[in-house]
Amino acid sequence: MQNKVLMKGNEAIAEAAIIAGCRHYFGYPITPQTEVAAYMAKKMPKIGGTFLQAESEIAAINMVYGVASAGLRVMTSSSSPGISLKSEGLSYLAGADLPAFVVNVQRGGPGLGGIQPSQSDYFQATKGGGHGDYRMIVLAPASVEEMASLTVKGFELADKYRMTSMILADGTMGQMMEPVDLENLKVSKAPEKPWATTGTKMQRKHNIINSLYLKPEELEKGNIERYERYKIVEENEAMYEEYLMDDAEICVVAFGIAARVSKNAINEARSRGIKVGLIRPITLWPFPKAPFDKAKEHIKTFISTELSMGQMIEDVKLATDCKANYVLCNRVGGMIPSPEEVLEQIIKQNGGNK
Repeated sequence: MQNKVLMKGNEAIAEAAIIAGCRHYFGYPITPQTEVAAYMAKKMPKIGGTFLQAESEIAAINMVYGVASAGLRVMTSSSSPGISLKSEGLSYLAGADLPAFVVNVQRGGPGLGGIQPSQSDYFQATKGGGHGDYRMIVLAPASVEEMASLTVKGFELADKYRMTSMILADGTMGQMMEPVDLENLKVSKAPEKPWATTGTKMQRKHNIINSLYLKPEELEKGNIERYERYKIVEENEAMYEEYLMDDAEICVVAFGIAARVSKNAINEARSRGIKVGLIRPITLWPFPKAPFDKAKEHIKTFISTELSMGQMIEDVKLATDCKANYVLCNRVGGMIPSPEEVLEQIIKQNGGNK
């Protein structure tokens, strides 16, 4: 029998990070992710870990850089404007090929926007975020259970590929409470990191962690090698969920809270005889192209349900070679599409037949 614990999504992330072996957290409070920092502040001293509320988000991400250089599992968390401040450091981490784990519990924007949930940082997360050619693995949970399991997965993928992984959750996911099974989280042992700056003990050459290459040939070589690794990530690590897609003629695409809302609408539409299904990307990068490659042969319309002005819909179009009709069903500014709004769009795309 599973012993589930009722937890907030933010708390589940923090506890799962500890279970995954993270003993170093650096952050700065910002709504709606402050509970991550608060949980770490309480727990880390009790387990011999390090919690430090940095003087700024910029300081926090550079502290992450330092601990990652030593080969240890480390994380930071923030919300939209704070992630923007960390973007230079995220690029430095990528340029030095350092594994790190970052959490963005999104709020409305641009600017200070509002503290209500959003998914409008999709471009920022999946297209790089900082300067230069690089990628991050981006994981999108749709439950508190996944907030925990994808945190563990994030640490493991970061170590496996020597790159940053990010949980991209909307504010609803961070603040909602659900039962979560922490006892059965599967954690693999961290790999050896012969590149880490752990001290030579006069037994090996010095390891140097650096993202500066003054010779253009060396920088080009590093960028090409990095993208060869990214290609392996795309081939092996894309994750998604399909729901009622076998005979679907209309496909709703959604992640996070939008996916949960959409499932309710799809169930109602199915009860009315409308052939509609769902593809839920779990990795936003790498974007799961396989289900879309299959779906484009029989889907007439893709409905991208988002808490943004329309960002993921661009990847949906690319993944399907623009071979279908595409519709955006969205709310912004901290608003969430209701099941009724999604259902209305499904009915409309079904020719108005209820």
